[in-house]
Amino acid sequence: MKRIFLTATLLISVVSLAFAQQPAAAPVPPLRLTIPAFSDGGIIPIKFTQAAPGAAPGGGTSPALSWSDVPPGTQSFVLHMHDVDVARNKTPDDNLHWLVWNIPGTLTGLPEGLPAGAQLPDGSYQVNLFTAAYRGPGAAASGPLHHYIFELFALDTKLDIKPGADGQGSATRVEILKAMEGHVLGKAGYVGLFKRPQ
Repeated sequence: MKRIFLTATLLISVVSLAFAQQPAAAPVPPLRLTIPAFSDGGIIPIKFTQAAPGAAPGGGTSPALSWSDVPPGTQSFVLHMHDVDVARNKTPDDNLHWLVWNIPGTLTGLPEGLPAGAQLPDGSYQVNLFTAAYRGPGAAASGPLHHYIFELFALDTKLDIKPGADGQGSATRVEILKAMEGHVLGKAGYVGLFKRPQ
């Protein structure tokens, strides 16, 4: 009996030693978002805003975005751009500038100057507060700089949601954020500042 106990103790020691010698798993880097046109926390160039020469009202050119360190199992991305310094209709809801969902999980970025329209060439969908397009920053010159937050979410699924027929983004945003619950594998953020020139 004593011999069996010693053998079991020796076996446990060998197994413990084997696990102790295993190299620790490298930490998984977080999803990373980059906008080459401006630094994180920097001023958004006029080109990408409603103040750009020749920009349609509520328009502007969408900036190129790139991302890296995509979580394994990512099936799609959601991009959410909003102005956190504007409360709409005296409610806590802020100002939606761009929401793009079902971006293919194989992509590592979006090109500059995406066209208007509910569905983009890659099959993803887009809306803003008023139309199906990118809506550049447009904070008034008389006030402070506004913070425009770009959030990128990696999801383990594609969302079975299409833009509303009326083109309104506010209700769609609620539906999309709700549908994302339980499916987010990673999140990255990037901040740009802007107010119109004097």
